[in-house]
Amino acid sequence: MTHRTSLIPALVTALVALSAAPAFAQADLAQKKNCLACHAVDKKVLGPAYKDVAAKYAGQKDAAKVVKGGSGVWGNIPMPANPQVTDAEAKQLVQWILTLK
Repeated sequence: MTHRTSLIPALVTALVALSAAPAFAQADLAQKKNCLACHAVDKKVLGPAYKDVAAKYAGQKDAAKVVKGGSGVWGNIPMPANPQVTDAEAKQLVQWILTLK
């Protein structure tokens, strides 16, 4: 095996790890910002499952509700504002949520 061909498996492994890293990072951010107290990826808790959110808002990228909250869209329980979530973090969370299927 040449030096060049021995690098290929290592490069493939690194690329796979890098492509998966953002998904884990966003789940960690959701946990850190207490989003997972009311939401789960695949089931309703107090708020809707993130997979349901992704289906409803497919193609939209507005992150305003993550920061400002809202009411009436998913039932009687309002989503409170999240002032601890920055606009940049809200965008990251929305991008992650929209990838869930």
